[in-house]
Amino acid sequence: MHRSVQTQRRPQFHVKHGPDGRSPRRLGRHQNEGLANHVTDVRPTGEDSLDDAARRAALLESIPDVGIDTPLGAQVATDQRRHAVISGSTFETPSQTRVFTVANQKGGVGKTTTAVNIAAAMTRAGLTVLVIDNDPQGNASTALGIEHGSGTPSTYDVLLGDSSMAEVVQTSPYNDKLLCVPSTIDLSGAEIELVTVDSRETRLREALRSYLVHRTAEGLGRIDYVFIDCPPSLGLLTVNAFSAAAEVLIPIQCEYYALEGLSQLLKNIELIRAHLNPALTVSTILLTMSDVRTNLAREVAAEVREHFAEQTLRTVIPRSVRISEAPSYGQSVIQYDPSSSGALAYAEAAREISRRPGPTTSTTSEDGTA
Repeated sequence: MHRSVQTQRRPQFHVKHGPDGRSPRRLGRHQNEGLANHVTDVRPTGEDSLDDAARRAALLESIPDVGIDTPLGAQVATDQRRHAVISGSTFETPSQTRVFTVANQKGGVGKTTTAVNIAAAMTRAGLTVLVIDNDPQGNASTALGIEHGSGTPSTYDVLLGDSSMAEVVQTSPYNDKLLCVPSTIDLSGAEIELVTVDSRETRLREALRSYLVHRTAEGLGRIDYVFIDCPPSLGLLTVNAFSAAAEVLIPIQCEYYALEGLSQLLKNIELIRAHLNPALTVSTILLTMSDVRTNLAREVAAEVREHFAEQTLRTVIPRSVRISEAPSYGQSVIQYDPSSSGALAYAEAAREISRRPGPTTSTTSEDGTA
């Protein structure tokens, strides 16, 4: 049962916004960059048509031309080319559902941002994606426009066996191919409650497997990708996510101490492989929050690529005001400002992931087999 929740999205911060809800900077950018399209879309009629046309022509000529020899102009030109390329490209449809856990025990590296934006980019390309919000903070649910207030059926109910995944899945109001199992604050106590539960490490895997079987039985479309967003810890919630997935996507911030804790994360993944999920593999590493103007960002990227050459995506996610602004509107940056540098980078990362081969085995399949 899918429930499409239409909720009014409001900024969570006290910022003065334009009449259409956009922030002042974003509104100004759209007024300048999109002014030509806005003006030329007007079709005057009647006796004032010639006067209106003359006024439009004068207004268009008054728009300052930013040359590509300036840093801003060069960036605008580059983003326009990238947007044209990504808009005209195709995303590969996997032969079976690919399940990723997005994890890093270090907080603030962009786990949730990565999960929701790659998912949003894939659905814009026509793929069907499920995001499982396995973090008690519920930020992934917020970014996808999903209702997740107290009492909402959620991941907590799935893990404790009170609801099936089919009963709690919601459809994002932004795209009917974007599904979400929401998180609520109740999930913060789940790890304690799971201690005495049988098969506590594999509850999420069994629930996801049952959901995929349910979709097949009901004649629903196949899920192409599943992204499980995890808390910044290595507790039972993250263990459940590792047990349910075949692939791990690790976002790494291009900052000092970027690799801090990574060795412990990899050790835990090896333990999961040995005891719970032999199919689990670290398939993807994504560099995030990069400022290529700094030596530090370049050095961190070089070090990560040296140690994880095959896993690290070519795409790098830049630091971006748009990426930071989007959550305050309950949106991914793909929805909030699809032509921004941050949105384009996530779209490129999503396309790159889709073109990489998936695992030959799956922990969850539509027919219920392991």
